[in-house]
Amino acid sequence: MNADFPRILTLLRKEKGISQKQAAGELGISQALLSHYEKGIRECGLNFLVRAADFYGVSCDYLLGRSPDRTGTQLTVEDIPEPDAMGRENVMHKGSIMPVLNKKLIANSMNVLYDLLSKSQSKGLVSEVSTFLMLSVYRMFRLVYSANPRNQKGMFTIPDEMVVPFATAAMQICEARAADIARGNNPEDQIDDVELLYLTTEKLSEQYPLFASSLLNVIQHCEGKLDWQPPKGKEKK
Repeated sequence: MNADFPRILTLLRKEKGISQKQAAGELGISQALLSHYEKGIRECGLNFLVRAADFYGVSCDYLLGRSPDRTGTQLTVEDIPEPDAMGRENVMHKGSIMPVLNKKLIANSMNVLYDLLSKSQSKGLVSEVSTFLMLSVYRMFRLVYSANPRNQKGMFTIPDEMVVPFATAAMQICEARAADIARGNNPEDQIDDVELLYLTTEKLSEQYPLFASSLLNVIQHCEGKLDWQPPKGKEKK
């Protein structure tokens, strides 16, 4: 079958809150055989795959790990909702001012960053920056997700103890590749016109009147957290 199938099959059963014996009965197979499927010892046939998909209310593509969406949908740009789309996903708990504030600061700053990436006309730069940011979100989501011990670890394929070193290494590679492109060192992926990326604080406010303040606040906050001090005897330019 594939490496994802046993993990997802187990995850779906645990999410449903039923035992292996109960699931096997519903699926018309022995508990021993289901155990083999969940451990990846044996491969199932097409009939069982369809039966399991129907039983858990997911698509075969999801069961096989071909789509991260339970319905098997492959997202297009048009399918992805806007970050500020109204709905249950955007409802915050009463009194949660800090999450709302920080979400807006980060989202507004992303608007500036991605506009600059668009101006760069560099597919490589967009890809490396985006992967770096996705890895950051992935790491923090896993961290918050782990706060409740009842949450199933089967959502992820990489063990907890390996996430930080692997993700850190991947992020460093993304940053190095992005820096190589930004500095003009990659002849295969050049920024067409670097003048389009010229910015001052004044130009930032002119070009992004709604978002400049958020980005400047993010910069100030991050530099405060880094707490860097210039070496003694040297003044900031």
